[in-house]
Amino acid sequence: MTTHQGTGFGIDIGGSGIKGAPVDLAAGRFTADRVRIPTPQPSTPEAVAEVVREVLAAFAWDGPFGCTFPAVVQHGVVRTAANVDDSWIGADAAGLFTAQAGKAAVVVNDADAAGVAEVEFGAARGRRGLVLVTTLGTGIGSALIHDGMLVPNTELGHLELDGHDAETRAADSAREREDLTWDEWAARLSRYYRHVEDLLWPDLIVVGGGVSKKADRWLPLVRTRTPIVPAELRNDAGIIGAALLADRA
Repeated sequence: MTTHQGTGFGIDIGGSGIKGAPVDLAAGRFTADRVRIPTPQPSTPEAVAEVVREVLAAFAWDGPFGCTFPAVVQHGVVRTAANVDDSWIGADAAGLFTAQAGKAAVVVNDADAAGVAEVEFGAARGRRGLVLVTTLGTGIGSALIHDGMLVPNTELGHLELDGHDAETRAADSAREREDLTWDEWAARLSRYYRHVEDLLWPDLIVVGGGVSKKADRWLPLVRTRTPIVPAELRNDAGIIGAALLADRA
């Protein structure tokens, strides 16, 4: 597939799989079924870069592309490694992927990519002001977007709350680990979101992550002063957001 006007390409790098697809940048949807390749173990920079190249090759994509990464990413350089190999810390991911693929790569935090997609095409479409997008999973990912502009690498899942790293108490993994009821978990989420509200005063909160599929069971129990809604793009958000950010770059 050669590049053409209005189409971008996004890749979502996760702990278990690396997924990619071409994206219609006007409609915010894939133009072909995504390809998924298991994340190599160990997930070293060189091994991951090779899989990124394979995903692009599956579509014969020959233009710039965007990549999500589950870490703080400053100007293409990885600064943390919570769920990936420690050898990533300090790695120039954008430079590595560009060299391996022979095409310009834009690398961004995974929650930031998902947040941009939700604001452009999903649950926050058409909303002005400050939008907070959170992903509830192994940890709590966050994206902060003001009038369409991303404030990158917010890491609001690591706020200290009642003496704990917030995500160790309120992420979906905490619910599963401690076998919390929906009510018990919602109480913790309410405490977390109220703390964030006192710091940032968002106009809308969007909640993503796999557990957002069951939002009807727990989201009505979460108490916030800000309107709070489930994400709409689900697992496609990272790929769509990465393609969008690469196009803007």
